[in-house]
Amino acid sequence: MADKFDLYAHVTDSIIASLKAGTPAWRKPWTGDKGGAPFPLRSNGEPYSGINVLMLWLAADAKGYRAARWFTYKQAQEAGGQVRKGEKSSTVVKYGTFEREDAETGEERRLPYLKAYRVFNAEQIDGLPAEYYGTPTEPARDLGTEADPALDAFFAATGADIRTSDEPQAYYNPREDFIHMPPIATFHSAAGYYATLAHEATHWTGHKSRLDRLGRFTDRKAYAFEELVALSGQSAPSATLQ
Repeated sequence: MADKFDLYAHVTDSIIASLKAGTPAWRKPWTGDKGGAPFPLRSNGEPYSGINVLMLWLAADAKGYRAARWFTYKQAQEAGGQVRKGEKSSTVVKYGTFEREDAETGEERRLPYLKAYRVFNAEQIDGLPAEYYGTPTEPARDLGTEADPALDAFFAATGADIRTSDEPQAYYNPREDFIHMPPIATFHSAAGYYATLAHEATHWTGHKSRLDRLGRFTDRKAYAFEELVALSGQSAPSATLQ
């Protein structure tokens, strides 16, 4: 048991890391790259629930895992596998209750507890049955999504430096003051493309030469506030600063 484990700080830090990476695990309206993290399953195939779903989604997205199943070290061995040397585990938590006698009243009280334990994705383990492993990285696909000339004209009129390449990430680079977007054809819909572009364009407005907002987020709370500002400029969450 990790006595000093701070669940809330761990989850907050993981979410912010995913935002800073440019592709939050829970939202990516274009094809390519890792293709999204699968819904996490325990070693026996049962789905995780609650906060563990988000925590393992974030871990899988950060490390590029496509396998759905997660094992403790012992469970991996029991399944005939072996965690590879040097692999780092991910954190999940178990919530439960225990009974303790109240020192003053003598009555039994039910108290909650939170226990952290460590798990490994199937892709960190050698020797498991083939069905436990993930699928290859998803390539970008040309879905035929077409641009909207009026919206293109709108964003062009902002004066933002909008660059497009095959790199499957959307982000605003404040150091070089440009927005990067994957090709619109790789998006599932034009709405997803322009919502993503609007999000990054909102970050763009915070450059020191414009509203001078970005230099203020020196801690987690300020960074989260900037993300809320950017979310207000779009209809759905997508990506973020890089």
